[in-house]
Formats: sequence, structure tokens, C-alpha cells
Amino acid sequence: MAQCLPRWWRLLMLSVVICTLSACISSPTSLIPLPARNQASSSGSAARGIHLIKHVIIIFQENRSFDSYFGTYPGADGIPMQNGVPTVCVPDPGTGQCVKPYLDHYDRNNGGPHNAAASAVDINGGKMDGFITEAERGKRGVDEQYYQKAGRSKQRCTDPTNPACTYGTQIDVMGYHDQSDIPNYWAYAQHFVLQDHMFESVHSWSFPSHLFLISGWSAGCSNPDDPMSCQSALMPKNRKVAGTIADGQQAQATSSTPFAWTDLTYLLHRYGVSWVWYLDHGSGQALSGRTKGVPIIWNVLPGFTDVHQDNQMGNIQDLTSYFVAAKAGTLPAVSWILPDAQDSEHPPNLVSTGQSYVTRIINAAMESPDWNSTAIFLAWDDWGGFYDHVTPPTVDSLGYGIRVPGLVISPYAKQGYIDHQTLSFDAYLKFIEDDFLNGQRLDPQTDGRPDSRPDVREDAPQLGNLINDFNFAQVPRPPLILPVHPQTTLIPPPATSNRYGKK
Repeated sequence: MAQCLPRWWRLLMLSVVICTLSACISSPTSLIPLPARNQASSSGSAARGIHLIKHVIIIFQENRSFDSYFGTYPGADGIPMQNGVPTVCVPDPGTGQCVKPYLDHYDRNNGGPHNAAASAVDINGGKMDGFITEAERGKRGVDEQYYQKAGRSKQRCTDPTNPACTYGTQIDVMGYHDQSDIPNYWAYAQHFVLQDHMFESVHSWSFPSHLFLISGWSAGCSNPDDPMSCQSALMPKNRKVAGTIADGQQAQATSSTPFAWTDLTYLLHRYGVSWVWYLDHGSGQALSGRTKGVPIIWNVLPGFTDVHQDNQMGNIQDLTSYFVAAKAGTLPAVSWILPDAQDSEHPPNLVSTGQSYVTRIINAAMESPDWNSTAIFLAWDDWGGFYDHVTPPTVDSLGYGIRVPGLVISPYAKQGYIDHQTLSFDAYLKFIEDDFLNGQRLDPQTDGRPDSRPDVREDAPQLGNLINDFNFAQVPRPPLILPVHPQTTLIPPPATSNRYGKK
């Protein structure tokens, strides 16, 4: 029958078959198709707009609640007040009285416990009144006089990042800072976007919060080689590292790569999207923040098996590489920037030092040839024990956690805009996925690397969309270069005080 067909027809059919086979063989995703999701946004004006952003920079600081930094910001959902006087008062079991939020100009703060148990006490079923109770229960920093008086010598905290600790003798969790203390942070809010309903993704501490930042989940896995062996965990085990665990703050897994589930870098690598995980002063050599470099508890990415399987460990770099790339106009598509303890604002480290560190990073991005195509997301990883008055919404068994500050800085960011949407760090994943991955989620059903996560956080109905913080029709706005060391009203600690002692 085929012999009866004209020669030109037989050649045409042969060429179709060859082209079809060639497409199947050459496609990098032929084994597991990558579904095109959110086609409406991909083909509409909003999607064209989001693609103006070619560089996303996430700066992740430490341990501040929204009310502790922006509780008096005009127009924001801040500390409830009447005629400038707080109308809320939190019980103090130690005195039998209550304490209202108060302006605290001290550069060094003590904070309070901020692990999963502390979160439950602070929230107290939605009353948001357990902050002082938990701070008074917390283990204390190195203050021999306090321990001799209290008879708690075995309860000392020598680790500045232990989430069970309160540092110093003064309980200051009801204190807040204002514009005069943190002028650069307020300037970013005034010129760009402040998010007043940004919640920590997980009601726990820094370690699981960083797991959520990169993967949309916090879990423990019985088999580090099996993504389906993982189960949700508020206090998971960290990767096995050389060194000791201070204060028993967490357990170590038996593997150096215990995080078997899928993180966002897997999808970025698969789609050919560049990324770098930048570490301030490199990788620290301890779980805690007692050494130079980013502590193990914040530097979670080396513990993910897929990063090693994809041979992407070279994308974990010292922060000096960021400044080189910014100056050269060669920033990756996605950057995560993590501080070491001193630059982190994590109590008892100084607010002023952290603000200067963040300002340097943002100035570098603004002075870069890449500025006109950049979006910077600045947030703090957990509340650090500090007071906040907004009850976190429930999205699943792990979250959300207590509210933290969030800022969006970009030439396309709306000016002086306050975003009241319900947000979490999952919104960063969602934005990156919509911008660079055609809306593909960290979804076991479609991402090509199934794991046992119970839900797809980026698709949570409560979660807002960061695209609402942008006006892609506007002319790109010029940089806002701020002084690295602005004049403030912060009161420095006494020259004789140590890092872990009294205020």
C-alpha cells in the first residue's frame, strides 16, 4: 500500500516521524514532563510584568517580631494604641502585674525563647499574652550573679542561638524600636513596600524556618535516600557535622544529608535557572553562632540530598562573591543571603550592626547594572520571643508562626505601599516559581521528584501573592542609596559588658 503512495508523500511522512522522535530524545524533561501551570498568568500582562524581574535576592535576618520593629509605623497593623498609648498589656507572672509595649532604644536586646513550645505559650490560644511568661522561664545567658541568686547554675546558656534562652537579666520582650532606632529599615518601607502580615512559615525556631525558606517544608526522614520517608516535624534533627551541640538545643541525625525531600534548587537546576546560596563570612564550623561564619542551624542547604545529587554544592558561596557579581552585573537569577551571628540581629547581637550589614547588601544591588531587573525580599526568620499582637492563621499542622517584618525593594515596587495580604516565606517560593519556572510548584504530583509532604504550601488558599507589591507599568525607580552607618537613637551596650551578659 505504501508503495502506491507518491514519493513526495512518503518523504513528508518520514520527515514528520524523524522530527517527532528527535523532539522526544532531545527534550531534557521527556522522562517526566514538566506541566505548564498557571497559563493564564504566564500569557497575560501580569506574567509579562513579573518577567521583568530577572534577579530575586532574599535577605534573611534573625529574630524580630513585626511589632518590635514596625509596631508604630503609620498605617500598618501595629501595636494597638489610643492617643499614642498602648491599649494592650501582657501579664507578668513575676510581679503579678502586666506590662504594656514600651519604646526600647537599647542596641542590644535579650529577647526570649522561640522554639515550638515557646511559640505555643506566646500565642496562648490566640490571646497573644504569653511572651513575658516564657521569657521568665527561659534559660539565661552567661550571668554568674543571676545564677548564684536563682540557684540555676545548670541552666546557663553559652550558645547565642539557643531557642530556649533569654539573654541577660532584664526581660525586654515587650520593648519595641521606632524610626529613630532603625531609620534605614523605615526608609525602605517609606519608599518601597512594607508587609504587615508576613508570618513565619512554621511556628518554631530558626532551623525549621530556614528549611521552609528553601523547600516549603520542615521534616524528619527515616531514610536520607528516600524522599517518601519524611514526616512533618516542628523540631527536626539537623545534619551530622563535626563539633558539639551547645545546650542540647537540638539533636543531630546520623547522616550529613538527612533532608531527603525536594527543595527549590532542584527545580531551578532542572530548568537551567542560576542560583547562589550566599554565606556571610562563609560556613561556620559550629551548630550555633559562637564561631565566625553562618551557623549550621541556618546553613541548611548542604543537608539536602538533591543538592549533592545535582552536583550543585559549588553554588554555596561566600558573601564576597555576591558583591563581585553585583558590581559586574552578573547576579544569578535567585540569591539567598544568610548572615553570621554578629550581623544577624539575633539577640544578643546588635541591631545597629545588622542594619549596617543589610544596608551594604542592598546598596550593592542598587548600584549594580542589574538594579533595573531586581527584586529584593527582606525578612526576619522568626519572632525571637518579642511581642506581637496578631494571632497567626492556621494553614496546616506546622504553621503559620508568629508575625515578622517583611519588605519588598525593587525599581518596580509600589512606593510607600503597605501590603496587608496574609503572607509567609512560602510566597517567595511562589514568586520565584511563577517568574522562572512557569508556575511549577514543589508538588510531589508534578515536580518529578515525589516526596511525602502533606500539602503544597505555595498553593495554600490563605497565601497572598507578592505580585501585588509591584507596578510593572511604572518607569523603573532610581536607587535609594542609604548611609551604612546612619545616625540613630540606639543606646550602645556598656564597654564592659560581654556578648551574652546583661544589657
